This record gives sequence, structure tokens and C-alpha cells, in this order.
Amino acid sequence: MLMRTFSCFVLTLGIVFVSNSSTFADNWGHWRGESGSGISSTANPPTEWSPTKNIRWKVAIPGRGSGSPVVWDDRVFVVTAEAAGRNADGELKFKTLCFDRSNGKLLWDKTAIEATPHQGTHSTNGFASASPCTDGKNVFSHFGSRGLYCYTMDGELVWKRNDFGQMNTRNSFGEGSSPTLVDDLIIVPWDHEGPSFLYALSKATGETVWKVARDEPTCWATPLVVDVGDSKQVIMNGEKYARGYDLKTGKELWRCAGQTERPAASAVALGDVAFVTSGFRGNYLGAFRLSGRGNLQGTESVVWSLDRDTPDIASPLLSNGRLYYFKGKSGLLTCVDAKTGKPYYSAARVPGMSSIYASPIAAGGHVYLTDRSGTITVIKDSNQLEIVSTNKLNEGIDATPALVDKQLLIRSESTLYCIE
Repeated sequence: MLMRTFSCFVLTLGIVFVSNSSTFADNWGHWRGESGSGISSTANPPTEWSPTKNIRWKVAIPGRGSGSPVVWDDRVFVVTAEAAGRNADGELKFKTLCFDRSNGKLLWDKTAIEATPHQGTHSTNGFASASPCTDGKNVFSHFGSRGLYCYTMDGELVWKRNDFGQMNTRNSFGEGSSPTLVDDLIIVPWDHEGPSFLYALSKATGETVWKVARDEPTCWATPLVVDVGDSKQVIMNGEKYARGYDLKTGKELWRCAGQTERPAASAVALGDVAFVTSGFRGNYLGAFRLSGRGNLQGTESVVWSLDRDTPDIASPLLSNGRLYYFKGKSGLLTCVDAKTGKPYYSAARVPGMSSIYASPIAAGGHVYLTDRSGTITVIKDSNQLEIVSTNKLNEGIDATPALVDKQLLIRSESTLYCIE
């Protein structure tokens, strides 16, 4: 998602899931990769590039959006909202674009709907902030109040859902939570200032499998799905409570208070422990044992918690037992032991990092940190802060990059880059 502030935090939240399939590991079907934790176990992209170095291709993206790119085999997908015309009076074309990963050629461009948004958005956010997702058979584009659209990999419309109603976000900051694919379902979050819900839809037909009411105001997080024994849980952030739901039925299994206002960061998980965080007008990071039930507050199911230097918009990265996260929207980086919460380093200044919306990602023993200015700093994935390189594209970046094979796919304010 490459908008600018809330679109990014919106986008930067984008989408999460856990799967045992190596097919997902070799691709980047959601904005946070194969496990929803921001890592690729198979990719080994470059650690150095510039506008003239290691750029395999770049293409212009029309309109505005902060949805992150997703990748499957030889195809890259992005979404955008483009002005319908000079005299359209605010009307936008909500579009999905598909590019050839080998050369950047546009393969197809589909307009889901032309509509005028019913509500404004934050100056840093656009109207196409949710990241698309794909399972290699279909690609799903979520435009919030404008609907959810399922296409074949060749761009043919399979189904659409445009009956969710109109979302009214806090302070008109805009929409941006991304859906999550798991098994035969697509999980769609719908938290706003009106009646809030969590949906599970059939990814084959778009029909509602279950729908759960949520007593929550606006939240820009994306659901995380975690294997817990022989079942799966949906982990969802929220201002009132972090919560876990049974994937099959939508039944709420646990909840825990403590989050700050209008959370945007998405959860990550290690084994049977999920980590949920927020950092606007306060600080909170909690590690919750997923075997817990009911209200977890004050119980042994809260493994540990922190109340300082936690992230606001960018979601944490979980890699090799370490949690990496920024303080608020700043470039101050903290790394802690995921099992204990004990810091390896705290609120450390990283060259080139000052204002953050995109979430950190990791592959090949390195962590990639993206600043809104267009700088991406690469550090070692280790207990010590070790700078490997500082790379600039001279164009703003709010979307979380994608990692596949030897490539890094970066969506800037107006360009899609393939770094190799």
C-alpha cells in the first residue's frame, strides 16, 4: 500500500496467515508472506540497490494506493484507485493490475467498480489501501465499502460481494484492513464506527460461512490465522480487546484488554503464542498463549507484556525467535526475545530511518526496514544491530515490499520496482 500515512498504516497492516504448504513458502500471496510474520524462508534477494543498480525492471502505477504487492509464480498483483476522468467530480476507478514478474509487462488491468467515496480519507491515505491476496488459483481484491472482488489469475471476474455496507472510519482516516486467505475461506475484517463484524466467506463463491459481531471501533489491523494443535484460530487486534476466534465457527475463544487507541498493527505468532501490539497514545505489546480461554487478563495465559516503544502503524516482524518493531511511527528499532520479551536492543537509531509505515520483512539472514522517504536499510537478522546497507530509490514508500526467490518487489508512490 503506498499512500502516505493512514493508508499505509492501513496497508501496512495488510494480511496474514499460516500454512504448511511449501507452495505458499515459494510465493508471497499475502502482504506479510507465508506465515503472516513478515518472513520468507526461501527468498534470497539483494541487499544493495539504487536507481541505477540491481533494478531488473520498473513500471508506473496509475492512481493512488498503498496496498502491498503480492506475488504468485510469474505474476505480480497490485491494486489502485485512479481518477475516473477530468470531470468525474471525485469518482474513482478501483482497479487490480497484474504484471509479468520476469519483465514488468502489464498482463491485465481490471476495473472492479467506478464510484465516488462516501467519506474522506487521511492526507497520507488513499482509497485502495488493503493489499490483495492470492492462492495461485484466484486473486482477491478488497476495496472496503466498494466491495470484495475475486478474479481468476487471468483477470476474469469469478464473484463479487458489494453488500457489506458503508464503513465510517474514525476521523475519516480511511479504510485499509486486508483480508486473509486460509483453507477454503477468506477472512474479512470490518471494524469501524458503526456495527463491526468479522466475516468468513467461501473463497469459491463469496457466500458467508459465518459472521461475528465485534464490539469494537475502527481498527486497521489484518487477521492472522494460526495453527493450534489440530485446529486453527483467527487472531484479531482491537481497541477494546485482542481476541482469538475459532476458524470453523467464528466462536470467540479468548480476549484480553490493554491495547491503545485505534490499533493498526497486525498480530504475529510463534508456536502457540500470539503477539499483539499497538502504539498510538500509549504503548502495549502482549504475548498470549492460544490455549487460554475467556478473559486472559491477569492469568498465566499472558506470557509477558511490554508498555514502551511499541509500534503504531507498522506491524512487528517475527524472525528466528526475535521480534523486531519500531517505536510508534518513528525509525527507532527494538528487538526482543519472543519467548521472554527481554530486549536485545531498544529504541535504537537506524541510519535512514525516521518515519515508518511499512512493516519490516526478513529473508536470507537479513531484515529489510523501509522508511517513508524511500530509503530501505538492511540489517543482519541477529541479536545485535548490524547495518549491512542503506538503499535509496528517491521516491516515497509506504507499502510493505514482497520477497520472492532472488527478488524484492517494492511499490513506491507511483512505481512498482523489481530489485534483483
